[in-house]
This record gives sequence, structure tokens and C-alpha cells, in this order.
Amino acid sequence: MSSAAPQIGFDRFIQLDLAAAALRVRAGVSDIAQLTELIDATHAGAAAKKKTRTVLNRLWVEPRPDLADFADRGVRIYRDSPGTPISVLTWGMAITTYPFFGKVAEIVGRLTALQGDCASAEVHRRMAEIYGEREGTRRMTNMVLQSQASWGAIDRTLNGKRLVRKPKTQVNEPKLIAWLVEACVRYSGRPLSITTLDSYPSVFPFQMKEPLSYVLSSSCTVELRTDGISNQVVDVKSRV
Repeated sequence: MSSAAPQIGFDRFIQLDLAAAALRVRAGVSDIAQLTELIDATHAGAAAKKKTRTVLNRLWVEPRPDLADFADRGVRIYRDSPGTPISVLTWGMAITTYPFFGKVAEIVGRLTALQGDCASAEVHRRMAEIYGEREGTRRMTNMVLQSQASWGAIDRTLNGKRLVRKPKTQVNEPKLIAWLVEACVRYSGRPLSITTLDSYPSVFPFQMKEPLSYVLSSSCTVELRTDGISNQVVDVKSRV
């Protein structure tokens, strides 16, 4: 018997300003009424508003219990470092909360790694291989791609037929680097080799400060250890 296709979950186009508003609610510097007003101003129809609110709730306002502490640590980084790019924090929450979002990011990251662009049709084809040939898969992949464009990761050219990488956002704050690396580990579900993190496809829009081993060694939330012959890996401390 074949297993059921993974749940999609991320089923709305989420503009960066909406994600930022939801983050501000979680941070206590804005209230839910302001987020509601913004959703009302940018969405028509009760169903569209409800679905968008659901995604924003899972991202920031009311994350899953197992991700609440992770979200709150992201919020503390935002509050302690006002210049922290919202796109980095929201991307990290998205790949940990929604595997579908993470898989689209991973595929785009791999396909654009060499030449900086790829055909969107190839992304759709690979997602269909994983989630099934159905209209929902194609439509939700488009929602993710639109969101990634809004968050400054890609440009969609030729009427969306090609995806072009935008310049990477530099991530230099040690706590933010450790948090983003933790997002990668949580998305992958396994320890990751330090040597792969600089080019890890699911976080392709970001360039993390080197050397990562030194930056991560002082983290309270991730742990470095040797796996095999001189292969240094990073894992979430709660896993160990």
C-alpha cells in the first residue's frame, strides 16, 4: 500500500509585510487587531482572510507547541537586534513549520546553484514527484514561489516561467546564525555536516558568516560533534 502524500499546509501567498506584522504580534510590539486590519485591507472574502490568518498563526502568532520556544528565541533576536532582516526569521520559521515550503526552497536552491536561475516548470515537476500530480500541488507550489519572491529570495521572470536568484542576504549575528542553522537541522530531521551548511539549499537566499564552527561552538541550542573520521556535524541539543 502506498503511503499518503505529505500534507501541504502552506496554501497562501504571504507577503513579507504580513509576516512582519505577525512577528510583531508575537514580539508584543503590536496587537492582533492591527494584524487583522492589515489582512482585511489586503484580502477580499472571508475564506481568503481565514486561510491567510491560519498560515500567519502557525508561522508566528500561535506556532506549534514543539516550535514555540524556537519561535520565541527568534523573537528575542528580533527585539535585541532591531536591524535583523525579517526575511531570515520568517524563512527559518517557514521551513521548520511547513516541510512543503522547505522542499520548494530546497529544490529551487539546488536548481539555481550553478547558473543562478531555473525553469519554474522543473520545480513543479519535482514537487509533483513528491506530493503527487494534482492541482493542489501545483497551486500551492506557486503560492510558495510567490511568497519567496515577496521575501526577496527570487525574481519570477517571463511571466513566472523562470526563477532567478537575488543577491544573498548576509547573516552576521552569531545568535541569528545559530538559530538559522537550527532551522536547517529541524527541517532536515537529522544532524548536518558543517561543510554543507554554507551551501545548504533550503536557505539559499542567505550567506552565513564564517567560520561556522567557531560561531556555533558558543551556541546554547545547537551542538557540534564528530561523526566518523573528522566529519564535524551540528545537531539540536534537545536531540542529543
